Amino acid sequence: MDQFLRIYLCDQLALGIGWRELARRAARNNQDTETGAALDRVAKAIAEDVDTFRTIMDRLRITPNPVKNTAVMVAERVGRLKRNGRLRTYSPLSRFEELEMLTMGINGKKQMWATLRDLADLGARLTDIDFDRLVARAEEQRNELEPHRQTAGTKAFHPGG
Repeated sequence: MDQFLRIYLCDQLALGIGWRELARRAARNNQDTETGAALDRVAKAIAEDVDTFRTIMDRLRITPNPVKNTAVMVAERVGRLKRNGRLRTYSPLSRFEELEMLTMGINGKKQMWATLRDLADLGARLTDIDFDRLVARAEEQRNELEPHRQTAGTKAFHPGG
């Protein structure tokens, strides 16, 4: 069982690093706006979550997989090259897709914290880690981004209205 937990944790850490980088990029792309401020707050919270996750792995004596982490970082950067409807500038579709992907990642993170707490029984093994708070924090992050995601979607898909 610990082998599967090790693999799962390494996979989830790599994904968390990817979400962190996406959030940072999205915050930079939207700086000096309300959306940018929300993204900046969420990017900082995601970075803290990645640090918490590393602490959990350290406590369980699980070494991160540098190959997976690097692959996710490269994939995040390659993802920047996809078409967005504009040749050289940031588009409304880019904003929407960044927010949409972050929202999906945050939903997955919320589920992951609950999985670790309940199914992997880490709530009992690591009693000083407040998994309930981590689940609630993910929900707060999602709630912070949701109005911006909806606005960005409306602007992307109904540019005139």
